[in-house]
Amino acid sequence: MKVAVLAGGMGTRLAEETVSRPKPMVEIGGMPILWHIMKHYAAYGHRDFIIALGYRGGFIRRWFADHAVERGWDVDLVDTGLRTNNGGRIKRLASVIGRERFMLTWGDGVSDVDLDALLAFHDRHGRLATMTVVHPPSRFGHVKLDGDQVAAFAEKPPAAEGWINGAFFVLEPEVFDYIDGDETQFEKAPMERLARDGQLMAFRHEGFWQCMDTIHEKRLLEDIWARGDAPWATWEREGGPGCGSSLLASAAM
Repeated sequence: MKVAVLAGGMGTRLAEETVSRPKPMVEIGGMPILWHIMKHYAAYGHRDFIIALGYRGGFIRRWFADHAVERGWDVDLVDTGLRTNNGGRIKRLASVIGRERFMLTWGDGVSDVDLDALLAFHDRHGRLATMTVVHPPSRFGHVKLDGDQVAAFAEKPPAAEGWINGAFFVLEPEVFDYIDGDETQFEKAPMERLARDGQLMAFRHEGFWQCMDTIHEKRLLEDIWARGDAPWATWEREGGPGCGSSLLASAAM
């Protein structure tokens, strides 16, 4: 099954990093966040990737030319236009993906979502689209109290209520027919029409999920990685779906 990753946006909210590179090439632990996303999929056996390029797409092409693709990975880099909206980028991949089921995510967020469970859920409901939904991370850190005494500070916990689109989609090829063209934003008309038609289902993920829209979120992911126990590094879990290499050795590729 092909995995499409959208990597063409301008990343204006992370301008400190994206002035010279596309956001999926911003590094966490010395490797692009795009690599982290692909490693997660590969840990579950999904190694056939299509990367939708746009803003500074040449940077991504050069990176893959200069770095050996990991064993078993098949990476297809597709130019989807500089200012194409994300729905349009998906539509432009139709000729590469063909009329078959595919997985899709954005190139700027990591998670420990169980991809086997996600696919099993999609199989069971039989609709055209599955979207992973997550609790949004809280904007503020958490203070732990012991009576009136401050006992500790914790990272921002996820919001207890509410769900947001966490990407990590499973889509049937008929979804392409819901997208009009380059100007289409996928979260608007296509997903709204899929929902009205009863063809969009939500896979609830209660675990780790974090996007990288701002420099603060980039630093947060760097701090988590530096501790050596990043939740999204599923390829490192003992007894899990991992690929068997050490975390630091993988990041030094």
